[in-house]
Amino acid sequence: MTGFPNVYLTGFGAYLPGEPLDAEQIARRLGAGSAGAGLRARVLAANGIRTRHYALDEHGSVTMLNEELAAAAVQGALKDRDLPLDSVTMLAAGTTQGDLLVPGFGSMVHGRLGGPPMEVLSAGGVCASSMAALAAASRAVRLGEHSAAVVVGSELVSRSLRQSRYEGDRTTFDAEFLRWTLSDGAGAVVLEPSPRPDGLSLRLDWTHLVSHAGQQPVCMSAGGAPVAGQTWLDGPDVAAAERAGLVRLRQDVKSLPALFRLGLRDYMGLVRAGRFSPSSIDHVLCHYSAEHFRGEIFGLLREADLMIDEDRWYTNLHARGNTGAASIFVMLEEAWRSGRFSPGDRILLIVPESGRYSLAFAQLTCVTADDAAAAGMRAPSAPVAAGPASPARPAAATTGTAAAAQRTATPSPLVARDGDGDLVRWTVLELARVWEDFERQVRTTPLVSRIDTGTATLDDYRRLLVHLRQQVVEGGRWISRAASNFSVDMFALRSAAIKHAAEEHRDYQLLERDFVAVGGSLEEIRGARKNIGSEALSAYVFHQASQPDPVDLLGAMFVIEGLGAGLVLGWARALREQLGLREDQVTFLGYHGEADDAHFAELAHLLREAVPDRAAAARVVRTAEVVARLYAMQLAEVDA
Repeated sequence: MTGFPNVYLTGFGAYLPGEPLDAEQIARRLGAGSAGAGLRARVLAANGIRTRHYALDEHGSVTMLNEELAAAAVQGALKDRDLPLDSVTMLAAGTTQGDLLVPGFGSMVHGRLGGPPMEVLSAGGVCASSMAALAAASRAVRLGEHSAAVVVGSELVSRSLRQSRYEGDRTTFDAEFLRWTLSDGAGAVVLEPSPRPDGLSLRLDWTHLVSHAGQQPVCMSAGGAPVAGQTWLDGPDVAAAERAGLVRLRQDVKSLPALFRLGLRDYMGLVRAGRFSPSSIDHVLCHYSAEHFRGEIFGLLREADLMIDEDRWYTNLHARGNTGAASIFVMLEEAWRSGRFSPGDRILLIVPESGRYSLAFAQLTCVTADDAAAAGMRAPSAPVAAGPASPARPAAATTGTAAAAQRTATPSPLVARDGDGDLVRWTVLELARVWEDFERQVRTTPLVSRIDTGTATLDDYRRLLVHLRQQVVEGGRWISRAASNFSVDMFALRSAAIKHAAEEHRDYQLLERDFVAVGGSLEEIRGARKNIGSEALSAYVFHQASQPDPVDLLGAMFVIEGLGAGLVLGWARALREQLGLREDQVTFLGYHGEADDAHFAELAHLLREAVPDRAAAARVVRTAEVVARLYAMQLAEVDA
């Protein structure tokens, strides 16, 4: 693949208004009284922010505009690069809330800066809006449309956090969390197609931005509910919206762990696609809103065996505060100015945005002017991806609503462990990709969508049992056939298959009893035909089970047992609650949700010990992909 022209970050600027304020000072500056002091202390202890900056004076009056903060950061970046504003032909700006509703924030920053006509981009969103601006500007520079561009992220949120905005109805933790977490500031970088001649630059190797809004609900918002008649613009006047608390920023704190899991999924996708390996990264600059979440992020990465050494992580959250869209550039500017980077160092930027679940990544490499010349001024070619870094397209058979997928993603049931070799780690990563796509397909089937959203009916449950029965009946049969085709060299797999078939070959009787217990008849469920998905799934697994040494069926077991361990128990609980069912009416789902934990533990052992080589592992993954697609089709066919 031919490389693209390079783009470099050659100048860095940051602006933080006023003096640093500690916890007591910010309370006085915002006008907060003793009420809510306990909640405030709780949030401050969790976020770990010791000092921050507000564009408010000691009386709580606003001292600057957001556009002024941005302009100051831009001027700082240009000064750092020793570049006149006249040489800039593009300005890209990201913020959560500009000073005015109209026009765009980029235009206002341009107006504040002055200077010649230029291309202006206003990137909306929350924390990742500055990264979106960076991605857009870098592409324009790579295309040769601009010889110099400036990107800025800026926030002035403190004016919305003052006590006057929190009068009236009782405030909630979701509103107080942001109130005592966010602060003001701006950061900017200069982009050029060549490195600066007088020192170091950071080559932008790649960017990766992805939104999960198609499958996730709103997590951080202001302006009311996304329902006609319930937004801040739908009332009689803005004052009514203010009184109703509709313009307050709110954060569904309980949903944040889901964002981290999505971030891990995208992070794993980038590793899998060859964008980077954890061992190749020298510095990580990750924007997280509170110190409390750092531990959760580290825990997820360690669990996936993808942790970058903790001493390579850099943050200035404790001293500079959480400045939203500005944070990543404020952090980068400080790391740059402190001399943290050396030629050849690779820097990974990570910005999770909770607004409606977006993730932004970028990799930078520190270079000298000579290094760039030796490299021919070309960016590294994009690696050939082993798999898609972005979420796969949902199957055509699974056309449920987005609301159906508004559930927390379930991590892959198989995770890497200390001591796993390269073969196991590769298999774990590939199966995690299959699991992500499988869960997405399953959750968007109409039937599962109704279970997830609490709208399933008793008839839905009966039809689910009818459509599952044939596959369950045949499960013990194809596992037995697979056992008969394992050679002596794979005796461990033969023994495991025989044991598993013996444990499950009567499970369909549980399912039949459940069906009768909710008003069905044995004649009806036993006389039902397989649906098209079940036909395809059975035909495929029987074919695979008939091959010599069918080790690839571990992939089928990964999907089927993983479904039981990861999702089915939740369905059983949801159906009991929604339909008022007794436990003896959901015994099949309940049993599989619990028993499959043990089954999956045994499967995980076999995937580590019984897969002989990479070719066999690839067959396991391929079979998992096919079975996942066919199983989702089987569920979608319940509504056909």
